[in-house]
Amino acid sequence: MSYRLGVDVGGTFTDLLLINENTGETHTAKVPSTPEDSSVGVLNGIAMICDESGVNPTDVTRVMHGTTVATNAVLTGRGAKVGLVTTSGYEDTLQVARSFCPGGLGGWVSFVKKPLLAPLELTIGAHERIAADGEIVRNLDEDQLRIDLKALHATGEVEALTICFINSYINGAHEQRAGEIAAEIFTDTPVSISSDVVPEMQEYERTETTVVNSYVRPEVATYVSNLQSALAETMGPDTQLSILRSDGGLASARASAESPVNMLMSGPAGGVSGAIYFCSRAGYHNILTCDMGGTSTDVALIQNSRARVRRETIVADVRVRAPSVDVRTVGAGGGSIAFVPELTKALRVGPESAGAVPGPACYMKGGEQPTVCDANVVLGYLPSDVQLGGKMEINREASVAAVQSVADAMGIDLMAAAEGIIKIVNESMFGALRLVSVEQGYDPRDFALVGFGGAGPLHANALGILTNAWPVIIPPGPGVLCAYGDATTQVQDEAARTYLTMASDLSDAQLASDLHELEARAGAALLKDNIPASEHEITFQADLRYAGQAFQITIDFTEDELKEKGVALLTDQFDAEHEQLFTFKLDDGHEILMIRAVAKAKAKSIAENQIGQTGMGLEESKIVESRFYYEGDWHDAIIYDRNKLNVGSEVAGPAIVGEMDSTTVILPGFVATVDAIGNLLINPAKRGK
Repeated sequence: MSYRLGVDVGGTFTDLLLINENTGETHTAKVPSTPEDSSVGVLNGIAMICDESGVNPTDVTRVMHGTTVATNAVLTGRGAKVGLVTTSGYEDTLQVARSFCPGGLGGWVSFVKKPLLAPLELTIGAHERIAADGEIVRNLDEDQLRIDLKALHATGEVEALTICFINSYINGAHEQRAGEIAAEIFTDTPVSISSDVVPEMQEYERTETTVVNSYVRPEVATYVSNLQSALAETMGPDTQLSILRSDGGLASARASAESPVNMLMSGPAGGVSGAIYFCSRAGYHNILTCDMGGTSTDVALIQNSRARVRRETIVADVRVRAPSVDVRTVGAGGGSIAFVPELTKALRVGPESAGAVPGPACYMKGGEQPTVCDANVVLGYLPSDVQLGGKMEINREASVAAVQSVADAMGIDLMAAAEGIIKIVNESMFGALRLVSVEQGYDPRDFALVGFGGAGPLHANALGILTNAWPVIIPPGPGVLCAYGDATTQVQDEAARTYLTMASDLSDAQLASDLHELEARAGAALLKDNIPASEHEITFQADLRYAGQAFQITIDFTEDELKEKGVALLTDQFDAEHEQLFTFKLDDGHEILMIRAVAKAKAKSIAENQIGQTGMGLEESKIVESRFYYEGDWHDAIIYDRNKLNVGSEVAGPAIVGEMDSTTVILPGFVATVDAIGNLLINPAKRGK
């Protein structure tokens, strides 16, 4: 038997999903995350899931892992001390940045700039210069560079080194040579070169991106190396570890350690991949995803079963030129803390979270502050009188005591306070869903809404009412869907080139030739990871704008599409996207800024496990009768075991469907149907079939 394991590390829980590649059978597990060292939680989860499933760890051949190590290094400021080598005269690139102060007209008065990730005292200028057309204006002074690098090394402070020269995106010869010299002096220090990491125009963005790569590289490399060693001891030396990239693809352990800047949004991308996996198989290709965990909620828009990908990644106030799934995050999770400010007496929820430790009050791990999870317990959405399969015991009295503090502060009754908490957090998530839909020219009513994450199914029906996006889909194993996404996506890499060419001046043959050069470079990265060329899948991208614009739109296409329509394919798709976003388009003036090739390893087949095919009738799936509070009234509700529901079963609200990793609430006036894939499809009762 051959197994693959998906692992997703969240702020509160670490989720694991084990898949038998031959039968499609799955096993799931959730363990508390260990923020001080996330690998501890990963290894704890592996031990648990193998023990409970009876699977020998040595039968697990592939481990796919979504991680927040790089993200946390940036958020907490725990990255490496970075030395920077730039062209002489450009040492202040990071300091000057874009000369922008956030805030209103007087923002500069109160703006306090954070320390540079590569401080000026660790920055040196190399005597060299390359022109904008790639011609060498001044040769690299190697002797002086050696002297300066030795002086920088003598400080003993540099833990990672970045090399970024002006115009190196068009000609990286000087950077490559400087990297060779630096390797002779900084023998035990990782060196990041901008023409390798991000060979794109715009000096500040390229420098910042390469510096961030250096900043997180030692910590990510150490984490990946230690985890790989631990997996080798547990599962055997041939176990293949892959890390999820921000754009939803997988990277090998080697590529992850070398280019960790591509892992900054690793965690949220897994849920998007998992949602696409289940919804596309059920025939839903246009979806809005809502991944609600313990700390935050991530939302995204999927069109034609393809996630929208941004060419930049933003973490806190750090903005880097790296591709990432267009996920918007709000501080609204199951652990988000509710509070009433003394001054306004107005109820607020989040963004502060109780996290894994101490957690919500109902988990009895030391938490006493009222959270969204506690409000769900008080309202009866998260039942405390019956164990639904999860390992956490729920104490309703603790939740009541916590939420009562909010009620007392506002002078209202307990149930009104609990319902107020839920409505506020729902509106917060609705606002994020509008960001990815309405504010980008899309009508939510044209999409289905997918709710997942540990807390997502509790709120999904209510969010369907707010967005009017139907059906609301709850995929199988919603609490571990991110791990499912990790386990079912593909290893990929890409190669890019700055183009700066007017589409009207470009022939179809020239564009095809240039793309094939990039195809070879992108494929070479997969060859390094022992993935033969016969298993490569190649797609292409181009960034376009109207001449004079300050932003661009990325167009995806295949070689067959290019052969059929040529350069017109790019301009037509760009015009359609531009009109979608801004309600107008122009007839000419299309400028191609970048082209790139994306190489993916062909997906390894997994046997489809048709969840629900061997279920029972509705009556046999009933666990207990209960009740919950909705819109000011108590409603009698039945709790069902999702694992026993059969395909075609219809669960009419008010009802609760429980499983190991999550709980789904079906509100009065709605009905959930189990489809052939095992999804729960929630619709207004009149549209239930």
